[in-house]
This record gives sequence, structure tokens and C-alpha cells, in this order.
Amino acid sequence: MIHYSDEAILEGLRLRSDYIINFIYKEFFPLIRFLVSENGGTGEDAEDTFQDGIIILYNKISLNQLTLTSSFKTYMYSVCRNLWLQKLNKRKAIFDKLSDVEVFIDLPKDMLQEASIAETEMHRIIQIHFLSLPEDCQKVLRLFIKNIPLREIAGIMGFKTENYAKTRKYLCKQDLKKRIADDPRSQKFLRYDK
Repeated sequence: MIHYSDEAILEGLRLRSDYIINFIYKEFFPLIRFLVSENGGTGEDAEDTFQDGIIILYNKISLNQLTLTSSFKTYMYSVCRNLWLQKLNKRKAIFDKLSDVEVFIDLPKDMLQEASIAETEMHRIIQIHFLSLPEDCQKVLRLFIKNIPLREIAGIMGFKTENYAKTRKYLCKQDLKKRIADDPRSQKFLRYDK
């Protein structure tokens, strides 16, 4: 495989060279995939982070705002590392916010009678949005709430890998959270920090 100098890589990115972009993927993506997977991410997370990193580099190069003070490899790694840390922080914040909401999804009806009017109304809103999710999302979230291990969820749902089950769970939770947060009726019950 041909190896390109840092200057050739930057020029190739500036020109959107397919050869250089393919070289960057082959040469540097495994490093980013390792970084992301060692820090709680999936292969899809690694691909997204890597692509976001390339876009950032391309934009900086296009605006003549990139001067390397290290190797391209080190700079690329730093950009992707920062992107992944930002994504992890956002996920943690979203998970913390949603975990307060999850408990309402499968409350027994007799508990609802004892709940306050506000809790009952919030439960109704959550149930409406939960039931509006696609069937597979509902099933994944129900299994997750019952503390079924991701490996078993993957088997039950027919997913090929545990990582895919984890990704689906995350995406379904995101979808539910967004539906609830976007519902004007829920605003008085949910206190999300901006």
C-alpha cells in the first residue's frame, strides 16, 4: 500500500481525492475504532465519529485554518477523541434524564390509582408516546426495563450481535425521549437542564 506524507494527505483532502480518503480510512480508522470500542462505543459509533472527524478536518483545510503542529495521525486521533468524549457526555446526560422517565412505562394500574394527578398525567403522556413507537422498539425497551441482558435481547429480537441490540436500545430510547420532550403537555412535568 502506498503511504502518503502529511502534506499529501492535507492536499488530497483539500482536493477531495478518493485515493487519499481511502488511504485515511485504511490507515487511521482502525485506531479510532479501537478508541471508541474501548470507551463504550459500537462499530457504528466509531464510523460516525471518524466521518465527523474527517468533515471537521476538511472544513478547516477548506478555510485554510489548519496548520499541523503534530503528525496527521496524532491530529486526527485528537479530533476524533474529543468528538467521542463529547458524544459520551451527551449520552450520559440523556440517559440520566431518561432514566427518571423509564420507570413510568410499565407501572401497574393499581399503582396509578395511588399516584398523584401529575404522575398519572405524565404516565399517560409517556404511555401514548411509548405506544406510538415501532413495535420492535417497544419490545426492545420492555426487555431492557425487565433487566434482560443485551445478549438475550439480541437473541429474542433476532439481532446478529449484542452490539446491535445495544444500538437499537439506545436509538429507541432516544426516539421515546424526543417524542416526550417535544410534547407540549409534558413540559410542566419534565425539568430538563439546558
